[in-house]
Amino acid sequence: MENNERSQEEEVDGDSCGSSTAGSPEMDRNPSPPPEEDDTEVGEEADAIGETVYSKHWLFSTLTRLIQMVTDQEGGPSDSSMELTDDQEEDLCKVWDMAMDKDVAVFLQEFKAPDILLGVIAKSRSPRLTEICVGILGNMACFHDTCVSLSQNSDLCAVLLLLLGDNDPPTLLETCRLLLTCMSHPDVAPLWLERIRQQPAVCGSLCFIMSSSTNVDLLAKVGELVDKLFDEDEETMKSWVSTQAGDSDPNKDTQQDVVSSLLEAATQLRSESPEALEVYLHSLQLLTTVEEGMQALVSDGACGCAVWTFVCKIVCEDLCQVDDPPLILQEQKALLAPALALLSSLHSSLQTDISSELLGSLIRILHFNTECLQSRTAGNSESKDIHKEEEKHVEDEQLKVLVETTAEFLSGVLMELNKDLLSSIVKEGHLTETSCVSAIATLVPQHITAVQHLVGLLSEVEPKLADIIKKDFSISSNVSS
Repeated sequence: MENNERSQEEEVDGDSCGSSTAGSPEMDRNPSPPPEEDDTEVGEEADAIGETVYSKHWLFSTLTRLIQMVTDQEGGPSDSSMELTDDQEEDLCKVWDMAMDKDVAVFLQEFKAPDILLGVIAKSRSPRLTEICVGILGNMACFHDTCVSLSQNSDLCAVLLLLLGDNDPPTLLETCRLLLTCMSHPDVAPLWLERIRQQPAVCGSLCFIMSSSTNVDLLAKVGELVDKLFDEDEETMKSWVSTQAGDSDPNKDTQQDVVSSLLEAATQLRSESPEALEVYLHSLQLLTTVEEGMQALVSDGACGCAVWTFVCKIVCEDLCQVDDPPLILQEQKALLAPALALLSSLHSSLQTDISSELLGSLIRILHFNTECLQSRTAGNSESKDIHKEEEKHVEDEQLKVLVETTAEFLSGVLMELNKDLLSSIVKEGHLTETSCVSAIATLVPQHITAVQHLVGLLSEVEPKLADIIKKDFSISSNVSS
């Protein structure tokens, strides 16, 4: 499914019915309107929706047939499911795609289509029908005015939150997409956040999806939703990981569920989708910014150690490898930044041992960053345009955060460094003269104490390298050992 983000003009690309479940008619463009009986230009213009060529009459009749379809369904056995005919599905998919047009979305709103769709969703026995109805609403929500109107419909909002407990992946995907679209509109986001706070079942539903689904698209969208919630509403994050639940509270294990569910989904996505993995690492990292979140990670019986092990594997095995070009940092910075921030926080609380591979990765990141800076400086003389473009890269805030996080983490690790571990990273090639000089150039002068401790150990393990560092950086020989 396509990810929808609003533009400055408050319009976004909506979701297309054709990209949904297999077997649906594929729609590479918005559908042409069905033929009309009145072929005169005046008649066509009167029947057109806004500035589009879509037919009001056809849309009226399609929604009318939709109501009749659900009404007829009610007469059947209560436990029976309903399958859409090919013609029914094709027409509804046309409406879904048409709703990507602002004029159509406004017309649907004026025609009370959200109330019609709400009634259909409430009575539907067809997962595909429910998915399409939610998808239409999702496309309508891409536009500011229609999103505000939809968000003010309390009954519709309540049903959408309940749909997070559905067992149909395509419906869940469309529901999460719609919620994310609404929450991207600043003037209605607080309304949605308040409703979610008032619905404890939302947490359980999302945790169940994260811990049990193997659908990459669904996991990615749920991850975006959880990350958005945590980022926008610290109180929701705290309540979801609260340890104060009583024995009678059905959500008393929520704090373990949230962390373990995030970890389970991240594990599933590790090799499938780096973009989706990023939001899960960011969500876990956000937990470390509040006391309740840290307790959920590191308290007895929590899975903080499992999170540590998993993230270490990502950093040491998947990212920023020895044979990578230094520019890989630009591609991987969005993953590395939350990963290292998370590891740094967990290390402080769990007092975990640092492997030579992790220490080598921290040194390599700083070394690669120095190599990139030197390469840009050397190439800047080629032209003023290139110089300006490269300056943008140098000032990249995300990369700056990564370097600062890495330097802070590395300085703490160096203060705990012993000769055995230092000997290991030298022997394994993680610490060379070039990489050491690059790392220290980033660490000084802010982390001079950690550098002095490293030089003191190097004086015993690698005296020549220690002398080079002392000379290049004017480090006093009177250092701790």
